[in-house]
Amino acid sequence: MTDKRTIQQADAGNMRKDPDDWVSGDEPMTGAQKAYLKTLCEQSRQPFDDTLTKAQASKRIDELHRMTRRDQAPVVGRDVAANGGPRA
Repeated sequence: MTDKRTIQQADAGNMRKDPDDWVSGDEPMTGAQKAYLKTLCEQSRQPFDDTLTKAQASKRIDELHRMTRRDQAPVVGRDVAANGGPRA
């Protein structure tokens, strides 16, 4: 019998698959990927390539997340103060 923990671990393990292993990774990027990637490119002042595949777009999004530090939780007090708001 499968318990809840085993199911949760299996679900978590399938949430993030290597883009190189995607069956549809060589298809054109999705509309959502294109829109998000374009936004990230604009924010990071990086060139936008609308010819990327799904897998390539996913890797580029991850790369731009690292560049823009979107992969890290914000430090509220510092971020608010930097934006002209009250300090925590």
